Amino acid sequence: MVAATGLRLSEALCLRCGDFDVGGGTLTIRQTKFCKSRLVPLHPTTTAALAQYLSARQRFTPAVPDAPLFVSPSAAALAKRTVHGVFARLRAELGWAARGTLPVPRIHDLRHSFVCRRVTLWHETGADIDNAMLALSTYVGHAKVSDTYWYLTAVPDLMAVAAKHFELFVAVDAGEAQHG
Repeated sequence: MVAATGLRLSEALCLRCGDFDVGGGTLTIRQTKFCKSRLVPLHPTTTAALAQYLSARQRFTPAVPDAPLFVSPSAAALAKRTVHGVFARLRAELGWAARGTLPVPRIHDLRHSFVCRRVTLWHETGADIDNAMLALSTYVGHAKVSDTYWYLTAVPDLMAVAAKHFELFVAVDAGEAQHG
């Protein structure tokens, strides 16, 4: 869920069954950091995966609106330490190595990757980055757009896309100077 939506782990763990609107393909994130709530639209594949999870979850405990969305096999709300333990096991099984200065990838790195991939795609498709960043900042629940921009520091893939755009800009500008 963190990788697919950019949610904070704490936000995902606080979700209730009633916060997921299958028909609308949205999550309601309630009273999170900075006491804000927001509506998060989901990609259809994420909506389908979450609906499939809820179907499997029904075998353990009813998905009543006020119940925790993510539960353990004993039907208790997932604990943060459980999630971190499972993540560590998956990381080891996948042979996932850290990039940069951290010793191992962290769950929060998935949120960082979500933001960076989205901005990289926007650059590649020529989107209006300024307006898109405002929307992305709201989507991930940042109080300030500068908090979202911080995620983009030292991202080689994004820098490569930006450099390519700059080279095209310079080439067009030089071509206009020759013809002008």
